Amino acid sequence: MLPGGFAGVDVFFVISGYLITAIILREMAEGRFTLLGFWERRARRIIPALAAMLAATTLAAWAILTPDDFAEYAKALLAASVFASNIRFAQGTGYFDWVEGNLPLLHTWTLGVKEQFYLVFPLMVLAAWRLSRGAVLPLIAVTGLASLALALWYAPRYPLLTFYLLPTRMWELMLGAACAARRAPTGGWRRRA
Repeated sequence: MLPGGFAGVDVFFVISGYLITAIILREMAEGRFTLLGFWERRARRIIPALAAMLAATTLAAWAILTPDDFAEYAKALLAASVFASNIRFAQGTGYFDWVEGNLPLLHTWTLGVKEQFYLVFPLMVLAAWRLSRGAVLPLIAVTGLASLALALWYAPRYPLLTFYLLPTRMWELMLGAACAARRAPTGGWRRRA
C-alpha cells in the first residue's frame, strides 16, 4: 500500500461536490430540477451496486468470520444499508486500526458521507436559489469555511468524529461545489470553452 493513499478519498469528495453541484445548478437553470427526481436518480445509481456488494460480502462474512466477528459485521451491515456506516464507525473504529474480522464494510463510510450530503445539499441550494441565484456561491463558501473551521477545531479533540462525519468533511464537498458554482453565472448555466 502506498503511503498517503487515503488522500484519494479527499479528492473523491471534491470531485463529487463538483459533479453534483453542476448537475443541480444546470437543472435549476433549465427549470427542470426536482428534489424527488434528484434523490431518485441517486438511489438508482447507488443502491443496486451497494446491494450486490453487501450481499456478496455477507455471504463471505458468514462463511469465514467467527460468530462474534459476524455479530459486529451485522451491525456494520445494518448501518451500511441505511447509509449510516460513517456514524457507526465514528463511535470507535479508527480507520487504520487493526481489528478482528478486518471490518469488511469499513470502506462504506464514504457512501454514508455522500448520501447524507445528497439529502442536505440540494435543500440548501434550492433555498439559496429561490432567495437569489447570486446567493448560491456565497452559501457554498460560508458552509465550506464553517465546515473547515469545525474540522480544524475538532480534529485534535475528536479525531474519529472529524474523520467520519459529514459536518467536518463537508468542506471538501463544498470546495468542489464552489468550483462548479463559479462556472454557473447567476443568470443561468453556460458552457465555457
